[in-house]
Amino acid sequence: MKLAPDEDIPEPDRVPGAPHPRHTPRVIGQDTAITDFLTAADSGRLHHGWLLTGPRGVGKATLAWAIARWLLAQGAPDRLDIPADTPVSRRVNALSEPGLMLIRRPWDDKAGRLRAEITVDEIRRLLSFFHLSAAGGGRRVAIIDAADDLNTAAANALLKVLEEPPKDGLILLIAHQPARLLPTIRSRCRELRLSPLSPEAMAQALTGLGVTGDTDALTALAHGSVGEALRLAGQDGLAVYQQIVDLFATLPRMDRGAVGKLAERAAKRSGAEGDPFDLVMTLLDLFLNRLARAGLSGPPLPQAAKGEGALMARLSPDAGAARAWAGAQADLSPKARAGKAVNLDPAALVMDMLIQLGHRAPT
Repeated sequence: MKLAPDEDIPEPDRVPGAPHPRHTPRVIGQDTAITDFLTAADSGRLHHGWLLTGPRGVGKATLAWAIARWLLAQGAPDRLDIPADTPVSRRVNALSEPGLMLIRRPWDDKAGRLRAEITVDEIRRLLSFFHLSAAGGGRRVAIIDAADDLNTAAANALLKVLEEPPKDGLILLIAHQPARLLPTIRSRCRELRLSPLSPEAMAQALTGLGVTGDTDALTALAHGSVGEALRLAGQDGLAVYQQIVDLFATLPRMDRGAVGKLAERAAKRSGAEGDPFDLVMTLLDLFLNRLARAGLSGPPLPQAAKGEGALMARLSPDAGAARAWAGAQADLSPKARAGKAVNLDPAALVMDMLIQLGHRAPT
C-alpha cells in the first residue's frame, strides 16, 4: 500500500513552511515525556495505546515519530534517538516502512481538497494493516495525527481496536484537545503530556530549524510552541504584529488609514503559508491578552515589537484597564471569527472590530 503523499497534495499534519515532524531528528524540551515512555518500555509492560497531549506545536508529532522509529529499529533502552542513515529511519521518512501506518485526514479527489475529518474508511485501513502484517511478526506501529479530527464513526471504530488490541501493535494518538475525544478512548490509552517549551528550548529548536530573525520576539508570541513560531515566521507574523502595535499607538484617535491597511491584509487570499485572516486575528488576540496582562503585572518581557512596552504602559496602566481590554477581546474576537465562519467579508470584520476597540479603549 502506497503511503507517500503526492508532491502536489498538502500534508494535513505539517506546519506550512516547516519540515514534516517525521524529518525532525530530535525531540527538544520534552525530557519528562521521553523518560516516562522509556521507563514504561523498560518495564516490559508497554501499553498498546498512547495519547500524546499538549498545546499545538510543542513536539507531540515529533515525539510520536521518534517513538515509532525507536520501536521499529529496536533502539537503545536509554534514548529515543535513531540515526537518520539507518534503514528504518530512511523507510519511515519515505513513508515506506511496512511496520508503520499513518492515519490523517485524507485527500478528496472529487472535491480537490483535504477532507475536514478522518473518516471511518481510514480506521478500516488501520484494521487491515494490523491483520495483514501480523503474519510477518515484529512490532507494528500506527500514528493518528490528529485524533481530534476523527469523526463519530471513525472514533467508534478506533475504540473497538483499542478494546481488542492487536498483538505487538501500538497506537500513538496525537491530540491537541483530548477533552473532545470519547472518554472511553481516553480511558484505554496511557497519556504522555507535553508542555510548552522553555525559552531556551525554543531558541534551540528554532535555530536547528534554520529560523533567522528575532527569535526572542517569536518565542514571546508563540507561548512555547515551535509550530506556532514557525507559522508566524512563515507568514511574516512579526511584521503584522508591529503593524498592530503601531496602529494602537495612534489611540485615542485610531488612524483610520492604518485600520484599513490591516483589514486589507486580513482579506488576502489564503495560500500555502496559511490564512491571513486567522493570522491577523491570532495576533490581535495576542496583543490584547498581553495588553490586559500589562495592567496587572507590567509590560511583558521580552517585547515582541518596537515600542510595545511603552505603549502597553500607557494603554493599560492598572487593573481596571486590564479588565476593560480583556472584556473587549472576549466580546469582539469571537464575533469576528464567527462572522468569518459564515463567509462574511474578512476585511469588514477586522475593520469593525478595530473601530469598536478604539471606541472601547480605556481613557
